[in-house]
Amino acid sequence: MRKIEENIFKVLMILSTIIISSTLFMILYTIFSKGLGSLSWEMVSKIPEGGFYIGKGGGILNAIVGSIYITLGSTLLGLLISLPIVIYINVYAKRNATLATITRLSYDILFGIPSIVYGAFGFAIMVYMGLKTSLLAGIITVTLMIIPILVRAIDEVVRVVPEDMSNAVFALGGTRYESAKIILRQSIPGIITAILLSFGRAIGDAACVLFTAGFTDSIPTSLDQPAATLPLSIFFQLSSPIKEVQNRAYAAAVILTIIVLIISIVAKIASENLSKNKI
Repeated sequence: MRKIEENIFKVLMILSTIIISSTLFMILYTIFSKGLGSLSWEMVSKIPEGGFYIGKGGGILNAIVGSIYITLGSTLLGLLISLPIVIYINVYAKRNATLATITRLSYDILFGIPSIVYGAFGFAIMVYMGLKTSLLAGIITVTLMIIPILVRAIDEVVRVVPEDMSNAVFALGGTRYESAKIILRQSIPGIITAILLSFGRAIGDAACVLFTAGFTDSIPTSLDQPAATLPLSIFFQLSSPIKEVQNRAYAAAVILTIIVLIISIVAKIASENLSKNKI
């Protein structure tokens, strides 16, 4: 009987793996088969020209640069805010302290809130502060969205660092700050993974920047100018009834996928190299 149960669960696990892997390959096949034909140097090196959204010339450089600006800015800002939170609830507060428990529960709830809600919240903040749709508003809103991801992902990594390591630091006369540095050093590969998850969520979300970053055919040169993003560019082009413009949307999806792929590979290599320096 135990052998039968084991075989059943083994088959279910293999089927699940095949289904998930097949879904990934089907997504990649769809966007690459429809988008590669429209992908050209003009598309990645030029901003939209007049009539771009009805099939005329130009590219999506504005959306590529806008996405990179918003994603890098929000990931950096989110990391600067998230790290002190994780350090406090794991090093300075007791691990099972009420404040730490409430903090983790709060970020679990925030983690599950849909991105459109963050977009609406960011829009409310903009109205209150008198801001218009801009690169800055997009960065702030996306930062609010990815902070729960960063905090919970880094927190889970830090919690698996053996407590004996902190005790050894204290036994040698070290401070909590020195203990935090040791813990973070041990957690660097996991922190890079958390950054990667946040980066992928930030660069691929359309609802969060719909009301806050706006959209423009130009490349923003300051924080108070609106910024185009790849997800919104894909949305607008895919909404067109013109077949050529729809195929450009798939080409934009190819570019977005390649950017995420490059970031994933770089993060993987960096994570493996830094893992060699762990104690």
